[in-house]
Amino acid sequence: MTDRVSLTVRDGVADVRLNRPDKLNALDMATFEALAETADAVAAEPAVRAVVLSGEGRAFCAGLDFANFAAMAGDATAASGGDRLRRLMADVMEREPGRITNLGQQAVHGWRELPQPVIAAVHGHALGGGLQIALGADIRIVAPDAKLSVLEIRWGLVPDMTGTAALLRLVGEDVAKELTFTGRMVTGDEAVRLGLATRTAADPRAAALDMAREIAASSPDAIRAAKRLLNRAGDGGDLAGQYMEESRALAELRGSANQTEAVRAYFEKRPPAFTDPA
Repeated sequence: MTDRVSLTVRDGVADVRLNRPDKLNALDMATFEALAETADAVAAEPAVRAVVLSGEGRAFCAGLDFANFAAMAGDATAASGGDRLRRLMADVMEREPGRITNLGQQAVHGWRELPQPVIAAVHGHALGGGLQIALGADIRIVAPDAKLSVLEIRWGLVPDMTGTAALLRLVGEDVAKELTFTGRMVTGDEAVRLGLATRTAADPRAAALDMAREIAASSPDAIRAAKRLLNRAGDGGDLAGQYMEESRALAELRGSANQTEAVRAYFEKRPPAFTDPA
């Protein structure tokens, strides 16, 4: 996709990888842009039925590039990308055109708003913004010895890439506050116990790809409707509206080509042949 994020699609699974291994996939302006653009590209590809989001090299993502902290502090010798990042930090109140997010938030929210399920495979470090990217996925598979932290407090900041909303959804208010106030490091094992991650695996990416292939074998219509409904409920929609959305989704699915194919394939004891959404 770009030199910061790679994208390959095979058998309905989009394999998206942060591609800056020499910097532990640390976030610079180009990475923010690449993440948002890649999410848009995946959303526009109907043949993609599931997504795996991972990082090349020794880490998932170590957070904001240290060179950019120098730029934020006004170091004139900082990397050229620092000026662009300074502008981003200065313009955090600016929304992306037609969106509820700024660019940094969209680098995460783009994965949550995808119609396809997204599985983050986390190894090594997922710190600060790196953790928030993982929180934008629907499911997180982590290495037992992975290191995760809401690290922003170290820099006198707060989670600003949709992390505050995601933490509350996943771990509850008290744990979200503890992790945010202290910035303490948790392992993959503890992350699962807290609800910060879904489960552990010795090889998170292999496990995520296996799950993605399993999801891709199901009806894409039903999978997309399920994600839409669960996201809506997780975002605190009113119950009456949620129940109406469930009914609307069922009405659209029942008797559709893919729903009929799911039933026929089951009784005929064969793999289903689903049609991708238009």
